[in-house]
Amino acid sequence: MLWGDKRYYSLDYYLKKTYGQKIYRLSLNGGMTCPNRDGKLDTRGCIFCSSGGSGDFATSPLLSVTEQIEAAKEKVRTKSNAQKFIAYFQAYTNTYAPIPYLRKLFMEAIMHPDIVILSIATRPDCLDDDVIDLLCEINAIKPVWIELGLQTIHPQTAKFIRSGFTLLDFNCAVNRLHQCNIPIIVHLILGLKDETRDMMLDSVDYVSNLPISGIKLQLLHILKGTDLDTEYHNHPFPVMDLDSYANLIADCIELLPQNIVIHRITGDGPKSLLTAPLWSADKKRVLNTISKTLKERNSYQGKGGIKWQSQILSIK
Repeated sequence: MLWGDKRYYSLDYYLKKTYGQKIYRLSLNGGMTCPNRDGKLDTRGCIFCSSGGSGDFATSPLLSVTEQIEAAKEKVRTKSNAQKFIAYFQAYTNTYAPIPYLRKLFMEAIMHPDIVILSIATRPDCLDDDVIDLLCEINAIKPVWIELGLQTIHPQTAKFIRSGFTLLDFNCAVNRLHQCNIPIIVHLILGLKDETRDMMLDSVDYVSNLPISGIKLQLLHILKGTDLDTEYHNHPFPVMDLDSYANLIADCIELLPQNIVIHRITGDGPKSLLTAPLWSADKKRVLNTISKTLKERNSYQGKGGIKWQSQILSIK
């Protein structure tokens, strides 16, 4: 099956079908921190996380939400005449703040006339009852997406990257969000140290059976100034080459059921901060190589058969 010109159900295809036009993400910064940085769990953050809290492309938190939206819109409009946008709170953990603060931030974003979706990146262990109630309230106004950074299902890898939460925490968060009809997008990192191809595919297969609406397949990229960069220099480990990555993505896409929107099939950080793999900086080449690989292998999403997602995840 083809979704437009792609062999997988891309975010771009979903948005055009749903809204009838191109929709762009605007990366915003809510000025929050993370329990992995403020001392609640740790002070170092996840091993791969930059000083910007993975929000290196976000606007300044010194600006109001409205000001950030307008500034980000201007950047987009230098290359597009887009009229509608996704407000994406990306940097750090975006439900890790008092409810009044979150309400003010999210309501300002969702009520902006050019915003059609509110997307919130957060951790599975930062979704207590009051936060869930707020998200349900806002979801009744306009769609709210929750992006959960799982990265891997394997405990040893999770310990190495210092995620600070368990697979049980993730399962609980997925259940609660699903029960409230809030769409869930899961982030996985491909290429983590000591993970085999089969281990990575196990993570993809695991989340493909959950009641999620989307997935981001993120290439591991090592950024200067992170603890992962220090580890890479002190104890060098192999990173994937482009052809290996393209073939791995084809394997992942075949595993995913056709109702899951694939939001991302690669990843890139600021070129000035990139240590490895350097080929990831050429995003056009990466996407073209993946597209070519999918065609050569005759790969497409759900090739192995459509999976029926469980309505409620069993807690293990």
